[in-house]
Amino acid sequence: MKKLNGLDWLALVLVIVGALNWGLVGAFGFDLVATLFGDMTMLSRIVYGLVGLSSIYMLVVAKSLCRK
Repeated sequence: MKKLNGLDWLALVLVIVGALNWGLVGAFGFDLVATLFGDMTMLSRIVYGLVGLSSIYMLVVAKSLCRK
């Protein structure tokens, strides 16, 4: 089994943050990222972008794990 490196852990945490944020938006209409960093400020856009990139990275990692 593959050991997770620092980038894997960072991507995993960001994907979890994104999933929790979408769960809050869906359940309560509450956007945690926008509350913490402002509504579509540069910082919140960076967070959203990093979450999106992390999800793509985790898809690639998951695909490689399924091959083993």
